Amino acid sequence: MTACKSTGLAFALFALGAALCPAATARDIEPVVSTEWLEQNLGRADLTVLDVRAPERYAKGHVPGAVNVPTGLWAPSGEGFTLELPSDATLQELLGKAGVTAARPVVVVNHTESDFARSDATRVAWTLLVAGVRSVAVLDGGSTKWEREKRPSSTEAAQPQPVTYDGKISRSSVATKAQVLRRSKKSILLDTRTTEDYFGVTDPKGHIKGAKSLPIPWQYTRGGSLAAVPTLRAMVEGVTGKDRSREVIVYCGVGGFASAEWYIMTEILGYKDVKVYDGSWEEWAKDPAAPVAAYVWE
Repeated sequence: MTACKSTGLAFALFALGAALCPAATARDIEPVVSTEWLEQNLGRADLTVLDVRAPERYAKGHVPGAVNVPTGLWAPSGEGFTLELPSDATLQELLGKAGVTAARPVVVVNHTESDFARSDATRVAWTLLVAGVRSVAVLDGGSTKWEREKRPSSTEAAQPQPVTYDGKISRSSVATKAQVLRRSKKSILLDTRTTEDYFGVTDPKGHIKGAKSLPIPWQYTRGGSLAAVPTLRAMVEGVTGKDRSREVIVYCGVGGFASAEWYIMTEILGYKDVKVYDGSWEEWAKDPAAPVAAYVWE
């Protein structure tokens, strides 16, 4: 099976061309899988399903066989910052306990009842890719859609077989504050927060000076699924252009929305040099010398 093989209506457009599937030579599954596809593939011995919801929600019912590892473990908070990548050692331990290997495909499942929850799934997916997992997908519509469609559910907690994680961690898709400050004139800085945040309505500091606005909530449907690929492509190209090799640094409030944009641009649309500024606005706004702009569209 290849990543560009259609798995359902939501992302059937992947079959139209390799340009929409940049990792086709490496992936075993598409970056977004449908509820229908997941139900049909639940019996696969080589597939790991990660449910990243809170334990109490997981306990009430989940995709059969799904392993519960809540978002907070993949993106811990500490030392004054929220949703930061774990250390290499912590990440390796977490993956090993969950039974994840670099070669084994992983599907990330979360509920989709809020903009933040939708981005939590891609935050975990990005973290897995940073860790070197080869094939990672998010479930389109998440557990919310799964439950709405009355697909199989279990209340039995899965007990994964621990392994020694064998992937190579690479933080090449992570940008630091220093990198944002010295970015080249050719780089694009993309603010994925709401327009109220960007413009300065909710915070008079506004946004990082020079950043363009592309809110993540606009890129999902009301039902919690990602927008159709042509719509995503039109939105991103309308702000960043069609040059997929140009460096793009994405940020948001604390790193959740930014990871969703990274996932859309890199895994779905094929942009080659997208980085997540993990400290995001939370770190930037604490520095009175960091350049900001408000009440202006850039």
